[in-house]
Amino acid sequence: MSLTYPPELAITPLAKPPSATVTVPGSKSITNRALVLAALAAPGCTVSGALRSEDTEVMVESLKRLGWLVNADWDTDTIEVHRDQSHEQIEDDEWIPNGHAELFVGNSGTTIRFLTAMLALGEGTYRLDGIPRMRERPIRDLLDALSQLGVDVRSDADNGCPPVIVNAQGLHGGRVRIRADVSSQFLSALLLVCPFARGDTTVEVVGTMVSEPYVEMTLQMLRMIDVKADVESPGRYRIPGGQRYCGGSIGVEPDASSASYFWAAAAITGGRVTVAGLNRKSLQGDVRFVDVLGEMGCRVEECDAGITVHGKPLRGVDVDMNDISDTVMTLGAVACFAEGPTTIRNVAHIRHKETDRIAALATELRKLGAEVEERDDGLTIHPRPLTGCAVDTYNDHRMAMSLALVGLKVPGVVIRNPGCVAKTYPGFWEDLEKLRQ
Repeated sequence: MSLTYPPELAITPLAKPPSATVTVPGSKSITNRALVLAALAAPGCTVSGALRSEDTEVMVESLKRLGWLVNADWDTDTIEVHRDQSHEQIEDDEWIPNGHAELFVGNSGTTIRFLTAMLALGEGTYRLDGIPRMRERPIRDLLDALSQLGVDVRSDADNGCPPVIVNAQGLHGGRVRIRADVSSQFLSALLLVCPFARGDTTVEVVGTMVSEPYVEMTLQMLRMIDVKADVESPGRYRIPGGQRYCGGSIGVEPDASSASYFWAAAAITGGRVTVAGLNRKSLQGDVRFVDVLGEMGCRVEECDAGITVHGKPLRGVDVDMNDISDTVMTLGAVACFAEGPTTIRNVAHIRHKETDRIAALATELRKLGAEVEERDDGLTIHPRPLTGCAVDTYNDHRMAMSLALVGLKVPGVVIRNPGCVAKTYPGFWEDLEKLRQ
């Protein structure tokens, strides 16, 4: 990314409640899924509305290292993916152009999980690694699932975390049981890849599943390109093998997780903010964050232009956020301005994200003056008078963007390492300033 950021960024409170329409960039989750499907297309595929961020750039660079020709035109948010030689049909041993590659994925969970599964289709040896935090993020459940399908794949450190080594000899299909209580991305990775295996695959989820809307997103994207993955019963999927995607184009929606910050800004300041291009028919479960704001007292409107939140006096809520866990920290900021406590439940899995998000959120909100009770699976926030201070972001983009919302109302909030937003939303600070216009 070409943008530069200061080591610290002071947030100035808004002089008046905003009345604004904001356009947020494309969804990271959809962009990286689309890039995997584009790579498996013959002869090629165009992804439109794509997000440019650290997470998507490492996916693009990885595809290039694996032998695809990738043309990212960031001025038009378009990415073209194709092969050196166009094929009318991809043979079973041609899924991955290069037989060897060293891939650096930064701290992108979608990239390492989706590529680990995709590389099982190939013939060769591949190594995937990232920054130190990535080496602490679990991937054992996906490795165990791929091993059940006959793939030679392992954690290089033998601790269930990256680096990951894949010794691929093609993916034959079969029966697999997989856990999805740490991340639904493990299941999504299989759903994206198994249609292109040589044989049929049956996938059964063991235990509970977190962030289920992201699995539904994956299934809907497959349906959109006429690739089958049948839901036989809750947590059980039958995926016919030997399928082909003939290419074309895949569109990317605006990012609903990014939209949550602007809807939350309206709630905190008593203003009106419309996020353009999103509605409740979105592929993304996080659009339901507006329903939580509605429960807290905001007025929510949906029209052809997008979804608008009107800030009103806020009341605390008790909410299970398992399905919309990327917005936990956004709600944490809003909760500081409500009447009464807000309890967030059933999100233990977010301790394994870019940072331990439950512990980090509790620590930083306490610095600002809120009273926070931390539990294994969530927290309760008791609003108290807030005082601005410098807050840490733990190199976590969502911590930075969420804590900045407090500064729209409370003087003296300073964001340390504001550049971490480049992971998914490089232009966030510029877009936040638009609320002052």
